[in-house]
Amino acid sequence: MLSILLTGVAVLLLATTLLPRLPLTWWFVRSCEFPRLQFAALAAVVAGLATLTAPPWSWWSLAASLATLGLQASRILPWTPFWPRQVKDADAGQAPRCLTLMIANVLTPNRHAKTLIDLIHAHQPDLVLTLESDAWWQERLDAALAREWPHAVRVPLDNLYGMHLYSRRPLVDPEVRWLIQPDIPSIHTGVALPSGDVIRLHALHPRPPAPGESEESLWRDAELLLVGKAIHEHPEPTLVAGDLNDVAWSRTTRLFCRVSGMLDPRRGRGMFSTFHADYPLLRWPLDHVFASEHFTLKAMQRLPHIGSDHFPMLATLCYRPSRADEHEPPEAGGAEHRDARATIEEGKEREQPD
Repeated sequence: MLSILLTGVAVLLLATTLLPRLPLTWWFVRSCEFPRLQFAALAAVVAGLATLTAPPWSWWSLAASLATLGLQASRILPWTPFWPRQVKDADAGQAPRCLTLMIANVLTPNRHAKTLIDLIHAHQPDLVLTLESDAWWQERLDAALAREWPHAVRVPLDNLYGMHLYSRRPLVDPEVRWLIQPDIPSIHTGVALPSGDVIRLHALHPRPPAPGESEESLWRDAELLLVGKAIHEHPEPTLVAGDLNDVAWSRTTRLFCRVSGMLDPRRGRGMFSTFHADYPLLRWPLDHVFASEHFTLKAMQRLPHIGSDHFPMLATLCYRPSRADEHEPPEAGGAEHRDARATIEEGKEREQPD
């Protein structure tokens, strides 16, 4: 009986591993991309238990679980210290060219504003990007940050998609755009560095594919790829940051990186899983910073719990265009660019659920 049960579990794990390879946008297909580490751990446990059972069932469960383990490892290994770093380490100094960014999905009902504000004052980032921040959060953030972070873009919403950007550095032509869905904002701005250079920042928080949110990932995918296409068409020193409601190793995020040429500072360093803050065994990286080849990384860390379901992220990147040739930006082929354009067009044209 145990042999049959283990075989069933092993086959189910293999099926959920293979399912995201299908080019489908249904939420239950795309959600299988999130817990890859958890699936790999379960497959390792099943493989261990299979060695204690009798053939022929043990052969099937061992084969299926080892296949799952290998396939999952091939996806998640680049986001471990065992892989080469995609964004090179920054040189010492270079302060006038460096920018520290804090990303915090605050969770709208969360009322532990002081915890986040204390973190901001402790780390003194140049930019603070909050997500899910409504008018209540804006009132407290304005009172605490207005003097030291005088440049701001405010989009208070009570639909879980409000966002606020506070900056020590001057913002150049900041703009709020509603790219794909009329209730999902994004912030796009230039940021002036102390060196006099201006870099581009895109702040995003697309809707996730999940029950109660969106039955498909189409509109999330379209928003990410629309920004990626714009970066490809207008290459300049660029950062993309936010809660992308997608994991670093997903089909969509990897396509976004190839289409845009953006680099992931996590690759070769670690997962820095930010969600879910309350469940250690169910965590994956949802909050991201991507950088163009013009940047090196000085530091990246996940910050302590702030009462939200997300941990904040802190990253310091340095604008070093002279080191751009040290990087190998990912590139999309013609078919991938066509796929991205098709996804964007469908996301714009398809009737969206209420």
